[in-house]
Amino acid sequence: MPAEATPIEPHPSLPVRPEAEEDLAAGGPAPLAGVRIIAVEQYGAGPFGTLYLADLGAEIIKIEDPGVGGDVSRYIPPGRVGTDSLFFEAFNRGKRSLALDLKAPAGRAVFERLVATADAVISNLRGDQAERLGLTYEVLGGINPAIVCVALTGYGRSGPDARLPGYDALIQAGSGWASLTGAPDGPPTKSGLSLADYIAGLTAALGLVVALFDARRTGRGRDVDTNLYDSALAMLSYPATWFLSSGFVTERREMSAHPSVVPFQFFVTADGHIAVASPKEKFFRTLVLAMDLPDLAVDPRFADFEARDQYRAELISILSARFAERTTGEWLERLRGRVPVAPVRSMEEALDVTELRERSMLAEYRHPAFGTVRSVGLPLTMGGFEPSYAPGPALGADGEAILRELGYDEAAAAELRADGAFGRATHDSRSLERIEPV
Repeated sequence: MPAEATPIEPHPSLPVRPEAEEDLAAGGPAPLAGVRIIAVEQYGAGPFGTLYLADLGAEIIKIEDPGVGGDVSRYIPPGRVGTDSLFFEAFNRGKRSLALDLKAPAGRAVFERLVATADAVISNLRGDQAERLGLTYEVLGGINPAIVCVALTGYGRSGPDARLPGYDALIQAGSGWASLTGAPDGPPTKSGLSLADYIAGLTAALGLVVALFDARRTGRGRDVDTNLYDSALAMLSYPATWFLSSGFVTERREMSAHPSVVPFQFFVTADGHIAVASPKEKFFRTLVLAMDLPDLAVDPRFADFEARDQYRAELISILSARFAERTTGEWLERLRGRVPVAPVRSMEEALDVTELRERSMLAEYRHPAFGTVRSVGLPLTMGGFEPSYAPGPALGADGEAILRELGYDEAAAAELRADGAFGRATHDSRSLERIEPV
């Protein structure tokens, strides 16, 4: 890593970003059109955060280490062909890939020239790596004073755990999430989804956009740090406030019940399960009347939130017996629109293609290795903007184009290649049978 970076002027052949007025006159740009983000990212957390930025029109250039076969997510089954996988597609659609050895002087030179053209650099690496690889504002600000440098790590960039790898299951275990999930008499349980990864990725994306907004105002960037562990701690929210302020310990309850609002949980029906929420007094009264249990509406044991929590077992026993008498569909017909209810559906039911398309939540595109790829789309609706989706990049697929954009001619590119900037010779990695990541 260089002790300090040399300022590099953007090459004059680089395209000039159009002004907002010109964009609007052309029919309206994507919200983040013209924003260039360099992503030294891998696997889940970082790529999930930059995925949304790509969907919103930012140019995301993935820096992939050629020495380990690029992003390890390229090799995660099922659905893998060579260095493409459906796992990789889920996190990397619409991005660009540059295979670059940041530890080689020639690779570092390309990286620094790219930084001169960029708005932000985001990395998700072990806590000591951002500084070791020179991905901090102290280094990159000398090249581009407006650059935003985001470090997403496992446990932070300092402290005794900085060098520890951070993975979702470890974070859910250590942050207390697992202790809140599952049945009361069962073991601590990880969520079925990598939620710690996802919330940390979104937190990093938020920090990036906020710092970019400030840099556009002031002309000066900054470091932005977040980590999986702190992001997971922040999601403890009201159970954390209860414990830190009053010592109240939230415990797991049957059927995913809320710790204090009753009823607010799943119930067994004659043919499945139904979710019911009563976070307002009016919902409880409406619920019991609609279930033909009018006595419960005037029973002093269930008169308010505190009373229902105190007599939870009695109330849940009565409601459970009644819910078991009818099917989920019958209860939905009776209750939906009157109280908050929903069927407990399988993933397959929730991913109905027609329903996703009607909700504008279907990301669908053609892929050279997989044919039609379908995934869930951007969960944001923005006036005047419709996201468009494109395949994730082949390993190093955009290298030649990016080099031309940076002003390198063929001779200069060949020299960089000979000097090891790109590790092994670049090619269309979709033809590879297998590269084992380290």
